[in-house]
Amino acid sequence: MGRHIAALKHLWLAWTLLQMEIAAQNTQNINVFFINEVDNEPAAKAVEVVLTYLKKNPSYGLSVQIESIEANKTDAKILLEAICNKYVASIERKQTPHLILDTTKSGVSSETVKSFTQALGLPTISASYGQEGDLRQWRDLDESKQKYLLQIMPPADIMPEAVRSIVKRLNITNAAILYDDTFVMDHKYKSLLQNIQTRHVITAIAKDGKREREEQIEKLRNLDINNFFVLGNLESIGMVLESVKPAYFARNFAWHAITQHEGELRSKRDNATIMFLKPMAYAQYRDRLGLLYSTFNLNEEPKLTSAFYFDLALRSFLAIKEMLHSGAWPKDMEYLKCDDFQGGNTPERNIDLRQYFIQVTEPTSYGTFELVTQPGQTFNGFSYMKFEMDINVLQIRGGSSVNSKSIGTWTAGLDSPLVVKDEEQMKNLTADTVYRIYTVVQAPFIMRDETAPKGYKGYCIDLINEIAAIVHFDYEIQEVEDGKFGNMDEKGEWNGIVKKLIDKQADIGLGSMSVMAEREIVIDFTVPYYDLVGITIMMQRPSSPSSLFKFLTVLETNVWLCILAAYFFTSFLMWVFDRWSPYSYQNNREKYKDDEEKREFNLKECLWFCMTSLTPQGGGEAPKNLSGRLVAATWWLFGFIIIASYTANLAAFLTVSRLDTPVESLDDLAKQYKILYAPLNGSAAMTYFERMANIEQMFYEIWKDLSLNDSLTPLERSKLAVWDYPVSDKYTKMWQAMQEAGLPATLDEAVARVRNSSSATGFAFLGDATDIRYLQLTNCDLQVVGEEFSRKPYAIAVQQGSHLKDQFNNAILTLLNKRQLEKLKEKWWKNDEAQASCEKPEDQSDGISIQNIGGVFIVIFVGIGMACITLVFEYWWYRYRKNPRIIDVAEANSTQPSYKDGGKATDGIILGHTGEKFEKSNAALRPRFNQFPATFKPRF
Repeated sequence: MGRHIAALKHLWLAWTLLQMEIAAQNTQNINVFFINEVDNEPAAKAVEVVLTYLKKNPSYGLSVQIESIEANKTDAKILLEAICNKYVASIERKQTPHLILDTTKSGVSSETVKSFTQALGLPTISASYGQEGDLRQWRDLDESKQKYLLQIMPPADIMPEAVRSIVKRLNITNAAILYDDTFVMDHKYKSLLQNIQTRHVITAIAKDGKREREEQIEKLRNLDINNFFVLGNLESIGMVLESVKPAYFARNFAWHAITQHEGELRSKRDNATIMFLKPMAYAQYRDRLGLLYSTFNLNEEPKLTSAFYFDLALRSFLAIKEMLHSGAWPKDMEYLKCDDFQGGNTPERNIDLRQYFIQVTEPTSYGTFELVTQPGQTFNGFSYMKFEMDINVLQIRGGSSVNSKSIGTWTAGLDSPLVVKDEEQMKNLTADTVYRIYTVVQAPFIMRDETAPKGYKGYCIDLINEIAAIVHFDYEIQEVEDGKFGNMDEKGEWNGIVKKLIDKQADIGLGSMSVMAEREIVIDFTVPYYDLVGITIMMQRPSSPSSLFKFLTVLETNVWLCILAAYFFTSFLMWVFDRWSPYSYQNNREKYKDDEEKREFNLKECLWFCMTSLTPQGGGEAPKNLSGRLVAATWWLFGFIIIASYTANLAAFLTVSRLDTPVESLDDLAKQYKILYAPLNGSAAMTYFERMANIEQMFYEIWKDLSLNDSLTPLERSKLAVWDYPVSDKYTKMWQAMQEAGLPATLDEAVARVRNSSSATGFAFLGDATDIRYLQLTNCDLQVVGEEFSRKPYAIAVQQGSHLKDQFNNAILTLLNKRQLEKLKEKWWKNDEAQASCEKPEDQSDGISIQNIGGVFIVIFVGIGMACITLVFEYWWYRYRKNPRIIDVAEANSTQPSYKDGGKATDGIILGHTGEKFEKSNAALRPRFNQFPATFKPRF
């Protein structure tokens, strides 16, 4: 049994030796120049492992002779001399290289190697960084050189493309990309986020210390950036996170970490949630990767990079072997020495290394090679290693990762989208775009309201909400401390909202902020959102007192008393004249017996006559005597003059009481001295008047210098000699008057001064027309006077160069096209709840109001009431006290009175008289109230 086992061992050994002999006879020897960059340990280790791997697997039939050259990163001359020396030595030894394996990354070393291989026509496979345009020495290769000068982008070069995919997926508008020395980003500044409207900064992580990193992040934050990407190893990412202020992990910030390593992220942060991307090997390649790691000691970190260099080197060697084995390699290939190169004598090559490299079927150990296989497409800059990265939501508590959840994957590629498994978690990782807004309270644009979501309401709040719905952002709003929009002092320093924008403390300046030339020098404005608004004048509305008996105030009291005295005196005088004149009716009845009108002017009739003579109805029959008529005529003339004067004065009185204020324009205000006036201190109106006064002063100085110039000829000087002052001093006087009156500090103070003004000490406020119109809308005692002047538009202010300008411009124009701005005006001006319900002020075109003429109706009612009372009294007096008897008209006509004793009647009675002397009566007379006809119906 033992002899059989020994025989079998001898047979197996003999078979093994035979196979080794056959393999040795079929082994292909190739020479390779391996040019590696300093500190690129994964590449050096990977090539070393490849050589060991080929030795332990003789079935490949490949023996590789490596000539290693270490490339420095700064001195191209030294590197080129080192390469040329070894290259010339290989030619002399007749061991010319079949392949140049270039693992330099970028910069001087990479371009030096590419210049060398391109000039001498040496087949090269490079793992340098960059796309086609970034490979300057290989930028314009002809078709034959494109077949043997190949570049495969390493994982660290394709991995930053994940930033582009994240930005596009989450619609990120700003980004800061920090990286360490494990990534090369020099060539990514333009290409990484090209054709994406995202403001971004790409910068290396500060290496000096934590304080420097804190300052670096603070500078980035001052650039209005709230999305941060950190590309580096786990240690670098941890140090950056430790340098961040806790406030920068709020909801309006987002942090993304991308690494080539597979380990766990650790950081001394107390509370942070970030998006963390790390590579993961494909499941089908993990066994092979584990074998290389454990058996062949492929243990350089990161594993992804080591595996890439291993697969690249092995694939390159196998491609050369296959070319040699198939006869595709030229037998007598010409090699040109470095000194023999003259600039255009590169040897012609007929080597299709690209085809054989693509055809290699050797399995990979981490990911797969994504190579351009179409003949007409560019290979360099578009071929890379394809792998996957796991997207995790990582929560860091107390220095370690306490919770990690995979929410998706990203497959390495030049334009590869994210594959998201949890959309909700992905949304939670996005930075809420929260802008800082500073404002000034000014109704109706900005008003405090504790019940509102942001604590404010108004036209501008509705406007910014509409813009936010279009641009997709949130905001925090607060009032600026000094309550100013922004003015520049003599030192060129700004205050108010403008200062906040200049100092990067605010993103947006919101309110009724005017666009001014000096402001546009330091900040930017959007397109106007409101019409041109100027400066106007606000004054107290003149109040004309109304009275129901205003018509009685036309004449003074003593005049009314004189008229009343004249009335009684004239009535008495007329009664006296009629009583004693022999030609009066009562003294000469026979003479006037045939007249149709017979009027006896007793005292009652005289009073009635004088009263009715003042009315259009007239006084009736005049006295018969001439003296009485003269008195009546005199009274008529007196009454005509009084009534005419009263009517004219009544019209003038009512008109004067409704006249407008004497100030109707800025010129009227400037010409008078009775009414004080001033704008708000530090307002745009104040700046306007101050500058206009300064301009007038400058013009005056220019004119004075011209007129007093001794070098002028008499003729030239005579042309400047004028009697009138040639330069207006209107604004100079107004500015002086304003300073003397005192500029109110706040709008409330200005309104109080207007309300407290009187006819003797009037005050007019000059300010923005919108503010004054709203005050007039909400207060019945204020009015706008005159037209607007110095009109300027309102716009939203942003930082100079801010991306918000274009976004807000588009949003405002969209709202304008949808007529949303007009709806906001209607809401806050026409339909405002604060609008006061004021009585319509009287003007000269209106008629007399009932408040001023209503007394005449009271007079009518009083007269009717007095007449009713008199009627009752009359009925009572004649019914119960005097027992009156009334003659029937028919009975009176049937009897003729007879006169005895001087013509006095002896029969019958006189109507309305009773007594013993009148009790004898004709049989035809009878008491009216003792016998009633059958048809009589009493009225009471």
